[in-house]
Amino acid sequence: MRILHVDKFLRRSGGGATGYMLDVAAAQRGAGHDVEFFSVADEANEPATYEASFAPHVQMEPPPEGVLAKGRAFARTVWSPGAAGAMDDVVEQFRPDVVHLHNIYHQLTPSVLRPLQRRGVPAVMTVHDYKLVCPTYRFLDKQQPCTACLDGRFRHAVQKRCRDGRLGASAAMALEARVHRSTGAYRHVAKLLCPSAFLRDKLEQGGYEPERLLHLPLFVDVVPPSRGPREGVLFTGRLSPEKGLDLLVRAIGQLPDEQLTVVGDGPLRAELEALAEQQAPGRVTFTGHQPKAQVLDRLAAARVAVLPARWYENQPLGVLEAMACGTPMVVTDMGGLPELVQDGLTGVVVPPEDPAALATALRQVRGDAAATMGNAARRVARADFSPTTHLTRVLEVYDGLLDQRSRLP
Repeated sequence: MRILHVDKFLRRSGGGATGYMLDVAAAQRGAGHDVEFFSVADEANEPATYEASFAPHVQMEPPPEGVLAKGRAFARTVWSPGAAGAMDDVVEQFRPDVVHLHNIYHQLTPSVLRPLQRRGVPAVMTVHDYKLVCPTYRFLDKQQPCTACLDGRFRHAVQKRCRDGRLGASAAMALEARVHRSTGAYRHVAKLLCPSAFLRDKLEQGGYEPERLLHLPLFVDVVPPSRGPREGVLFTGRLSPEKGLDLLVRAIGQLPDEQLTVVGDGPLRAELEALAEQQAPGRVTFTGHQPKAQVLDRLAAARVAVLPARWYENQPLGVLEAMACGTPMVVTDMGGLPELVQDGLTGVVVPPEDPAALATALRQVRGDAAATMGNAARRVARADFSPTTHLTRVLEVYDGLLDQRSRLP
């Protein structure tokens, strides 16, 4: 099968969605399929066969000066004729059987679907966030969960100034969402693949047809068991408000015998380092960003990993990686997290915004209990989130679309 994967980034530093795309593409190539990529031209991209025909680069930050320049830039992030033309060129050269989209917002836009519709090439999309029903992606209003825009009236984002408290930016994103919804910009996507049941349900509540939605979890390779002792508490991820690391630091402050290692970076690092020095001096280590292999090594050596999210997580790869390493997780009851962590079996699920509950859970996940939960987590990762299972399901989706196309008059 000839498969074209599409994402606005073509490098692992682009985020979890791009990393997933690269991993599933590698698995498909390993299974004998002909796989290529379409993205935005960027010197940081990984090498690609059709990179000379990629969409023109879009400068997002800093924004251009002047009202007219800002207006043109905004229009291009809503609908990009240049990206559509580039997609048409790559499709003409590669002739894919199916196109698999990932994150295409702003830099590519749903304009890239028009050439596929015109040529009759079926498309699926793995939905990695809430952008299709929330103009600002995250279902957050001033760091509090918010699903107001599920009613389809995206003006809520303007009224609440959901984009970093900025009226203009919030209005622009609400207008983008309204234009795409009113024009049916995503109607050519035959299947929306949702990593969590929570996301699938929210898309249905937001107006997407149930028959287009498919709950299809992501995948992870099981990591060999660690031979050394498992010690300490680990957090991996972006140091941003919605991840709730401040709550974990406060919980560690209640546990004088605990050590916390924080792997990752982000805008709150300095603030969190100061909080750690105040709450648990000398017991919290910040490593910054680390390569995936080192992150897995740390997960395999930790007694427990924690994701104290205060937002609706979809299906974070960090949780799957912890499970694959045989490391129990403590997570909050938010979004898709309770679908991954079975409370009392593979980890502990606690209420959000509750450092005391986190501290109690960390006391619980020790000794034999931690080992038992970790072993159960590894078994679940192997059974439910294996690369083989995932690849089979994705290919079944493709086959179903190709079968439908072959039966068209």
